[in-house]
Amino acid sequence: MRRGIKEMDLILSAYADANLETMNEDALARYDSLLHENDQDLYQWVTGQADCPAPYAVLIRDISQVFQK
Repeated sequence: MRRGIKEMDLILSAYADANLETMNEDALARYDSLLHENDQDLYQWVTGQADCPAPYAVLIRDISQVFQK
């Protein structure tokens, strides 16, 4: 995976490696939608620097937990 910010490459790759195989269709669709968001926004959401949109709240929380490990 290649994105605009190297940190997001690492964070999202780790999350994908750990979770994609077990995600249902709805979760995959939400993850795909998230991948279309701006990297600067994603990084701020994952690191808690900014609030994320409500539809992504659970997903961002899960990604943040992978990021913090």
